[in-house]
Amino acid sequence: MSKTIAFIGLGIMGLPMAKNLVNAGFDVRGFNRTPAKADALAEAGGSAAATIAEAVDGADVIITMVPDSPDVEAVLTGDDGILAHASAGATWIDFSTIRPDVAKDLAEQAKTAGLKPLDAPVSGGEPGAIDGVLSVMIGGDQADFDAVSDVFDAVGKTIVLVGPSGAGQTVKAANQLMVAGNIGLLAEAVVFLEAYGVETGAALQVLGGGLAGSKVLDQKGQKMLDRSFDPGFRLELHHKDMGIVTAAAREAGVAIPLGATVAQLVAATVQQGNGGLDHSGLFTVIEALSGKNEN
Repeated sequence: MSKTIAFIGLGIMGLPMAKNLVNAGFDVRGFNRTPAKADALAEAGGSAAATIAEAVDGADVIITMVPDSPDVEAVLTGDDGILAHASAGATWIDFSTIRPDVAKDLAEQAKTAGLKPLDAPVSGGEPGAIDGVLSVMIGGDQADFDAVSDVFDAVGKTIVLVGPSGAGQTVKAANQLMVAGNIGLLAEAVVFLEAYGVETGAALQVLGGGLAGSKVLDQKGQKMLDRSFDPGFRLELHHKDMGIVTAAAREAGVAIPLGATVAQLVAATVQQGNGGLDHSGLFTVIEALSGKNEN
């Protein structure tokens, strides 16, 4: 029997993920603070809920995909939230990217309320969400994960249980550290190549075929060459994620000198009013620091 899924948070990532669940045959009820997003899900074959309570009523699986730790906490514990209205035994999957310590605390609250929590942040950006090929790093119990593997299969390609509650968020923090560093170095490489008058498109093509190749280069290189930074993943969200990384590293006593530097560059980009750009927009600060800004 097909599972009924409540999907809360239908933004750049959430809406295409919810649509893929509809296409996989699930009964998906969506809620978003902006009702038009839920209406878009309804047009794709799901249904729109007016409240969180309406979305989660009788749902087998409850999914959250919201921006930050306080948002997840509010959706879970608020008067109109998940804990107040979900059916005991439901699985709660949090696809959001939040602090690992918050994820563990909220998982305990969910378990006490009779829910089965899985923290499951994703990587792959808007293209991965649209194509259903996200990488999903999951924290929680093996049996709970196994029971909803079909849900993960509908939205992801690389799906791995990485440990107990909170582990998914810890791995996602490492992911965001690596992505930010790669974006920063790609930006520096593009500025370097342009300074020497190299045909940058050809240069990135050959670099992509060697050890310097990466998904960051494949997905973000042309955006930098075109100075086109329409958001797939906003810089303000990566700024939030780098805060998670630096705080977690400090708590663990781990040195991340390169990560600390790129975190400052991301912060500077946001402080200049560019938080709404795609995170490849980190290029704008690198270009400005090099004195090569065309604007």
